[in-house]
Amino acid sequence: MNEKSYTELMKLGAMKRNRMKENFVQDLYIDMLLSEIQLKVEKEKLLRKIDMAIDTRDKRSFFLLSNKLKDINKRFGT
Repeated sequence: MNEKSYTELMKLGAMKRNRMKENFVQDLYIDMLLSEIQLKVEKEKLLRKIDMAIDTRDKRSFFLLSNKLKDINKRFGT
């Protein structure tokens, strides 16, 4: 018979739980990294648009875009 002992089954279960925890942490890290990249890209676009509004002396766009940037900075603590 190829039956596993209780101890072997417990060890296998613990190993599986550890792998699941490692995968969860890895997935969480990847999600955080992707979110940070997305935030940086969004901020860079806004900064370019703000620069363009300054160059064209478009006060309305400048204030709208600046407020969006402030909101993003507040939301993400940057």
